[in-house]
Amino acid sequence: MRKIMFLLLLLIGFSAFAQETNEKKNDSISEITETISEISKEKGHPLTTGYFPVGFFDIDLKTLFKYNAHEGFRLGVGGVTNDKLFKKYRLGGYIAYGFKDEVFKYSIGGSALLNKEKKAWLSLYYTDDIKEIGTYDFLTDARFYSLFEPRLLNILQFYNYTQWQANIQSEFSPKILAEFRVAYSDVGNFENYFFIKDGKEYHDYQLSEAILSFRVKLRTDSIVNDDGIKVASDLLPKVSAQITKGFKGIEGSDFNYTKFGLKLDYEVARKNLSSTSFLLQGELATGDVPLTHLFHAFPNQPTKSTITKRFSVAGVQSFETMYFGEFYSDKLAMLQMKHMFRRFKLAEKWNPELVLISRHAIGDMSNQDSHFGIPFDKLDHFYNEAGLELNKIALGFGLSFAYRYGYYNLPSFEDNVSFKFTFNLKI
Repeated sequence: MRKIMFLLLLLIGFSAFAQETNEKKNDSISEITETISEISKEKGHPLTTGYFPVGFFDIDLKTLFKYNAHEGFRLGVGGVTNDKLFKKYRLGGYIAYGFKDEVFKYSIGGSALLNKEKKAWLSLYYTDDIKEIGTYDFLTDARFYSLFEPRLLNILQFYNYTQWQANIQSEFSPKILAEFRVAYSDVGNFENYFFIKDGKEYHDYQLSEAILSFRVKLRTDSIVNDDGIKVASDLLPKVSAQITKGFKGIEGSDFNYTKFGLKLDYEVARKNLSSTSFLLQGELATGDVPLTHLFHAFPNQPTKSTITKRFSVAGVQSFETMYFGEFYSDKLAMLQMKHMFRRFKLAEKWNPELVLISRHAIGDMSNQDSHFGIPFDKLDHFYNEAGLELNKIALGFGLSFAYRYGYYNLPSFEDNVSFKFTFNLKI
């Protein structure tokens, strides 16, 4: 299986070299400039901000429609007031209903402007909702909108929570985002899960946390491509760093712990319209942390028996051959590499896009016996998958193929394979 990895990396390197030396063969990019990535350059566009203004209220597009295995279809509405109502204050929230679990979820709160120049806001919110087990979110990533979240369709394991949170967020410069949050959460498990600490079983628990998060874009260079369009190139790492501290004994909170997260994003965009990107992410937890608040490697393989039954939608930064609930870790490192070729011009309005992908992860779990009721494996050897995507074949839809190799290769060939469709919306 090492040969697969070698050939994939060799192909990525060869393609990058070949496209660099074949710059004079580039064609028009009129279709490419119609994509979301180009439209998102427009400041304030709904596809960038995730908000659609209606009078004094900006509708949050993320709240309108979702689907997952627990809620089924989830319909909702939410958003935040804008400057037409108050200049220095915002009122916001959402309400949503799951047609499978037949439960309403909601969030309500408000914000006050502390510093207009630094875009510093002080916020207070109350939330009653559900969340995926093992999710670790960088607070500053919430400032970057994604229209379509494909993993939501396949997620199986959730927990419910109610939370009070107060946070200060600020944009110190166009390159630096920061947020500090204090939160108190009451967590309940849908799964038959118990966290065992000092002989006591915790099915429901309370958590008090303080979180500090930064996102820094170190520098952006620009080049003019062969079609005379100015594009970003050779982006030095965009670094996200976060530390979470859990405190025992505050308003009855149950556990002491510390969690660290670090993410480095690097992309090279070339004059010939190809690009290569790297994502390196590490997470570490110390202390007493329930499984709900530990880490997974963004698995996206439905736990079904055949390829045809597992056919679904591929994610953007997920491990397509890793099954949901297969691995959890308190130490985790992930590396993802993608090479996107220049789009093929097969017809005037038919320009598919080929992407080669290589993903790797390794982790560990210190006290696996403390987590009872949800079976899972340690990720204490390298997990490897290689794949390719042929995107934008028709109406924004494409195809994704990935293969799982190395230490965690499964006995049946079919179980190592992921075959899904991709979706890249085109305006």
